[in-house]
Amino acid sequence: MKKTFSEELLENLTSNILPYWLERMTDPAGGFHGRRDGHDRLDPEAPRGAILNARILWTFSAAYRATGRQEYLDAATRAYSYIMDHFMDHEHGGTFWSLNPDGTPLDTKKQFYAIGFMIYGLAEYYRATGCREALDTALDLFDCIETHSLDRVKGGYVEAATRSWEPIADMRLSDKDANSSKTMNTHLHIIEGYTNLLRALKEKDPTSSRLADVEAATRGLLRIFLDKIENPRTHHLTLFFDDDWVKLDDTESYGHDIEASWLLLETAQVIDDADLTAETLDHTRHIAEAGLQGRCTDGSMVYERHASGRYDNDKHWWVQAEDVIGQLYLAAFHHTPSALDGAYESWRYIADNLVDREEGEWYWSRRAADGSVNRSDDKAGFWKCPYHNSRMCLEGMHILSLLD
Repeated sequence: MKKTFSEELLENLTSNILPYWLERMTDPAGGFHGRRDGHDRLDPEAPRGAILNARILWTFSAAYRATGRQEYLDAATRAYSYIMDHFMDHEHGGTFWSLNPDGTPLDTKKQFYAIGFMIYGLAEYYRATGCREALDTALDLFDCIETHSLDRVKGGYVEAATRSWEPIADMRLSDKDANSSKTMNTHLHIIEGYTNLLRALKEKDPTSSRLADVEAATRGLLRIFLDKIENPRTHHLTLFFDDDWVKLDDTESYGHDIEASWLLLETAQVIDDADLTAETLDHTRHIAEAGLQGRCTDGSMVYERHASGRYDNDKHWWVQAEDVIGQLYLAAFHHTPSALDGAYESWRYIADNLVDREEGEWYWSRRAADGSVNRSDDKAGFWKCPYHNSRMCLEGMHILSLLD
């Protein structure tokens, strides 16, 4: 009997993605390993990144909430305990960027992108378990961002600081990023964390004295996207800015556009202001349509178009996952029924080209030049986490249930 779209997503989540992390990435000595390479070989000496661990925490917490499976709660608690024991900076506040394999600090800078993800994961763990310590820690990290990253004069959030919250010369997330003080990507994942924290408070602690603060900051971030980060002419999101919000690059990042199109609408829905939601619906439809300019006839989506006009046509795993969710949001909330077929077509591209049915998980990408599997980049690691793909399955099942 043929499986439904939702059943296919559940099967991929529970039989392909999550078992890989449970069986191949769990470190018996504590926490999770930092890396398996593109050939699926464990690198026991790899650093352990804050982003990877925060995303593991979110993934297994969300999977537990969706399925009730004890092994997912156990994995979430393993991630939570490791974060609390090793990533939290108990002297200066915030979280470290990376650790040595033995759990000691490696890079102690404060990257606000990573702190946003810690809030995201901790809020989800609180939603799953009711653990008050997780909520209190998420609120402490919220205060760190509001105190040390928020630009109270020109608006928005700066990228990074030293361990003790002083200015830092190199603010980049990675070598491929511009060294700019404000970026779309960091704002996107701070608002993602704030939205989940706001949702957690509304669900489980609606009389909290902190709810108003979190909602105000989340509203402010949404305004930044609608007023500053979205290009009003092209509706693509500008990636890099200076302190004064002067744009520094014209790259079109299709995956980020389609991801933001549904995350920003989700934010408006959690805030639950009718006028703001209506305004955000209009903006996010245009942002989604801009992102879909990178979509190909086979259902895949290319990575980005550089300001020079050169395309990066590789088919990255996370871009494909966000394409599926973005189109499901178009079908569910933007009255675009054809997008449901588009989402399924994009999922079939993933299932046929990126899912590793022998070893588990997904490949990093397919090469544009010859369609080959990219084994130069990690199967699991600092940036390759069980997050975009698990979230696609979980969010996809949720939206499909609304469309039934």
